[in-house]
Amino acid sequence: MDTLSYKTISANKDTVTKEWILIDAENEILGRLASKAAFMLRGKHKANYTPHVDCGDNVIIINAEKINLSGNKWEDKEYIRHSGYPGGQRSKTANQLMAKKPTAMVEKAIKGMLPKNKLGSALFRNLFVYAGPEHKQEAQKPKAIKLTEIK
Repeated sequence: MDTLSYKTISANKDTVTKEWILIDAENEILGRLASKAAFMLRGKHKANYTPHVDCGDNVIIINAEKINLSGNKWEDKEYIRHSGYPGGQRSKTANQLMAKKPTAMVEKAIKGMLPKNKLGSALFRNLFVYAGPEHKQEAQKPKAIKLTEIK
């Protein structure tokens, strides 16, 4: 038989190669930054992407306090939480949340774009968000990339 035979490559935790990626969030739109970061965390940019395996990279985001929102979202966008008790719903605008915890907006946006299961929780642990330009992962020698390079 003269046919080519290819095997589908299925990655597992032993065969995955994880890299460290540094993204500067200064003057970036929140949603675009979050979708690219979730894409890298998930590992969809790799040739051996496997949906049920953590084959993504470790992502470090710096300057989270300098992100942008388009339109009137700084005043109109609300982040809602609930204590679990009757009448326990609380909300904050994007301005209020940025003043209290600058990294929370980026973390919430990226977490919403990951799977809602155990794999999503494991992927979220590979994300490191910092408000300023310094980060604690210098020893890993992260590779700085621009969001325009990610397709």
